[in-house]
Amino acid sequence: MSLNDRSKKILDELVSNPSITSTALEKKYNVTRRQLGYSFNKINDWLMSKNLPVIERTRQGHFIINQSVFTRLNGEEKSVPVDTSLLSENQRVHLIIMMLLSYKEELSLSHFTIELDVSKNTVLSDLKQVQNYLSDYDLIIRYSRKSGYLIEGKEFQVRKLLIHVTYQLLQMNNGKNRIKELTSIQRENVNEFTKRIEKVENKLNLKFTDEKMETMPYVLILLLRRIEKGNEIDSFSIEYEELSDTKEYLATEEILYDFKEIPVAERLFITLHLLTTNVYSSEFLIEESIPNLVPATDNMLRLFEKSACIYLQDRELLMDKLLQHIKPAYYRIKYQLTGTVTIQDSLSKEFKELHHLVKRSIGPLVDLIGNEIPESETTYITMLIGGWMTRQGDSIDKKVKAIVVCPQGVSVSKLMFNELRELFPEFIFLDSLSVREFLSYKLEYDIVFSPTFLETEKTLFISRAFLGREEKYRLRKQVMLELHGYIPNDINVTHLIDIINNYAVIENKKALTEELHMYINRDEASSVKQDVDLKDINLDELITQQNITVRSSVKTWDEAIRVSAQPLVESGKINPEYVEAMINQYDKDPYIVIGPNIAIPHAAPEEGVNEVGMSLLRLKEGINFTADYSINLVIVIAAVDKQQHIHALMQLMKLSGSEKDRNRMINADSIKEIHNIIQSYSID
Repeated sequence: MSLNDRSKKILDELVSNPSITSTALEKKYNVTRRQLGYSFNKINDWLMSKNLPVIERTRQGHFIINQSVFTRLNGEEKSVPVDTSLLSENQRVHLIIMMLLSYKEELSLSHFTIELDVSKNTVLSDLKQVQNYLSDYDLIIRYSRKSGYLIEGKEFQVRKLLIHVTYQLLQMNNGKNRIKELTSIQRENVNEFTKRIEKVENKLNLKFTDEKMETMPYVLILLLRRIEKGNEIDSFSIEYEELSDTKEYLATEEILYDFKEIPVAERLFITLHLLTTNVYSSEFLIEESIPNLVPATDNMLRLFEKSACIYLQDRELLMDKLLQHIKPAYYRIKYQLTGTVTIQDSLSKEFKELHHLVKRSIGPLVDLIGNEIPESETTYITMLIGGWMTRQGDSIDKKVKAIVVCPQGVSVSKLMFNELRELFPEFIFLDSLSVREFLSYKLEYDIVFSPTFLETEKTLFISRAFLGREEKYRLRKQVMLELHGYIPNDINVTHLIDIINNYAVIENKKALTEELHMYINRDEASSVKQDVDLKDINLDELITQQNITVRSSVKTWDEAIRVSAQPLVESGKINPEYVEAMINQYDKDPYIVIGPNIAIPHAAPEEGVNEVGMSLLRLKEGINFTADYSINLVIVIAAVDKQQHIHALMQLMKLSGSEKDRNRMINADSIKEIHNIIQSYSID
């Protein structure tokens, strides 16, 4: 650490003239008693950092200096390093906020000018920035002659601000001493709370991160001071049982064992602070208070692996690392306490791509918590996963990155995206975009798939939205020849073995040959020629006359799904729980509406599908799906896998694109007439 210019001059004066008094120092250097005290504390902290005895000050204003200080400073260290760094505007803003939150006396402009050593005009400008800062917390600054400058607003928001600013100040050079000086927190008090937190670590069998360990004593001391002054927490929506049953609540009781008058709401808030604090390691991390956290995290990771085309090694260890972050993040996000961690904006290209894939995979956590995941939290998750990939030598930087650009609407675009991702499992598909979105797309990519020509410097492959089996084969062959100059199954494995044998010892040539055959042929076998012997199922074979229901109207969307699905339930193709799953899913699926007046409710096969099937409900009078959509045709889809229903679905998509035939179905007089229209789209 180093000393600022004023503190250095005062130390030099004390060493050269130890008989000088406090009053004489104040007069000589034109400082107030408070400013002198501030410099005196800085000098003692600096001396302790050099393993030198501190300078004592008597009640009469005289100083007692140990001989070793004179010897050291007059000998080998004649020049004391000076802290010449000026406070930035952001640092001054944080210091002003800390003063507003913790000062024991009324604050005027002169208090700020003295502490920050700047002019009144600078302070007035800083106060405007403080108000801008406070607006994010729904807080304001108020000034009166009687009370000086104050922060006003809900105490819960004040606490969030206090925690955040404490963290920011501790990141500053000499931040601990600045906080102690501003708040008059004594070293002994900090040490006492540090010991209490260390006991909590032992009780909970965990280790808090170093930065949180440094921050928590100051936060707890300042929170308790506000409570003692009567600034109690507002009522906030936390169920008592949700926190009182946690180990952290018991730990809070241990921290506050000698504070008898702390209200229950305050104990819950401090418990919440412990729950939201990042940990470095933990033996017993997950408990019944978040019963679905593990499967939600696991599902998120599986979605990421699929999107990034990778397999994460040592998956259980990575899960432990993620859960150590996600458990406290769960409470931060749920109770809007995020914002204490600052992530730098200068991110590498590959990191931005990883971050994009993580955000696309985060849905299971969003569903669990019930809130959107803030950018700072997804960024940290990306850092954990990215670090793990680097450790195992994996990277997405060398993988082919593709986008799908489709002008035919979100549903067609999504279907095209999924089909191409199945056809090219070794590519990373970043997004399905409209043409307008494509024109302003920021992420790096290598190739573009689109049913229409686009102006682009990247490699463009023109592909129809709906591909037959032979068309898929031709497209895959075209893409592989363009990118790699070969088609995977054209590689001669025998020649490949000979090449490997020239540079390495092959212990089991037969096993290696078999593995290479499986690897080289895997893409075409799984993506192009899969189920060659299976006959495509046409739309009219799934939507039979027995699976069509005609009604004038229904009262609710739930009823529409139940009525449409009833033929499939009666025939045993789906179980009743599949119907409930569709009802629960519809508002979360933006691709359920595939065209004007037509929707395709569906759920996952494992939620109650026994056999592939489709059923149709025709409503003369449409049912409102949203403010923008009125639905007349409800087609329930029951898929057992990713393949069998696709051919019929493509035919249905073509039908949905015809306004004339949609209207004919809506106005049809009989089930047979509706089925005749379906049959006209059921031709290969």
